[in-house]
Amino acid sequence: MGEPRPRRKAPQPRVQRRIQRIDRSFDRSPDPSKSWTCHHPSRPAFLPDPICARSSIYSKANRMTTSRLPAFFDVFKGYEPIELVVELSIIWLVVWMILRFLRRSSGAGVIRGFAVLLVVVAILLRLTGDANDTLGRIRFLGDRVVGLVAIMLVVVFQPELRQAMITLGRAKIFGRSPAARDRVITAVSEAVDYLAKSQFGAIIVFERSLGLESLLRNSVPIDATVDPRLMQAIFYPNNPLHDLAVVVRGDRIVAAKVQLPLAPSGVVPSQLGSRHRAAVGVTLDSDCLVVVVSEENGRVRIAENGVLSPPIARERFAEELAKRLSVVKDPVSPSVNEEAG
Repeated sequence: MGEPRPRRKAPQPRVQRRIQRIDRSFDRSPDPSKSWTCHHPSRPAFLPDPICARSSIYSKANRMTTSRLPAFFDVFKGYEPIELVVELSIIWLVVWMILRFLRRSSGAGVIRGFAVLLVVVAILLRLTGDANDTLGRIRFLGDRVVGLVAIMLVVVFQPELRQAMITLGRAKIFGRSPAARDRVITAVSEAVDYLAKSQFGAIIVFERSLGLESLLRNSVPIDATVDPRLMQAIFYPNNPLHDLAVVVRGDRIVAAKVQLPLAPSGVVPSQLGSRHRAAVGVTLDSDCLVVVVSEENGRVRIAENGVLSPPIARERFAEELAKRLSVVKDPVSPSVNEEAG
């Protein structure tokens, strides 16, 4: 008869300390009743079950998230309903005015993308809070980078901010004044009729919601009321301003001798000159409307959304211009760029 099998040794103190250290990593105050060790008959009680351990990790993460979300909305509990509505309305109005201005800026896309990124980072940092010490460095950088970024934006976009102050001081909105629009249409129609009869080349750009500030940097500032005699004088062949374009913003001529980008060679027929290529080219990147008068035959066309219209009779030009300027953006009509004129 052989010797009896020795009993299984109890876990060494080193193993027990390791188990306790693992347990403390999941719960700062260990409680035997909340132990995550598995008591399956096939596994010794002193060995942890990986599945149970992962379940404990997920439950702890869920508790952290659910505890931070109510705290995020608890900020609004101390406000009266009327006070909260008024403050949120004011904030919404300020944000709307800023976004409305950004639509006219050449750097609108950069600012909007950067603003969205900052908002997302701020919300994530607010949700995590101080619950996780590993995000302390990120919170430290986030709190200090925001102020630096604000100063950088003011320096980089100084021309746009200056233009915003000028626009705010002028306080005129063309789209909301039918009388001003009618005066502009009448003045431009009279000038175009004279230019077409005289076969003087001309490009008249009507700015809409997307600004053309990037094109005005090397132009000649005018800032005058739209007047047919002024336009006739600008596009007179002996005038040094007649070669390039005029930009109309609202009911004022803001600049002359504006260099416009040319459309690709395949977009405009080769029979048409550089004026027509410039008229189509500027509408490819913005929502502006362009009136172009040919110097060779005096024909009048309108370019919009990258499409050049067929020649428009002088008797119908005022009606066509009024129809196109009465809306922000007309649907794209069938292309007639293949028609030579």
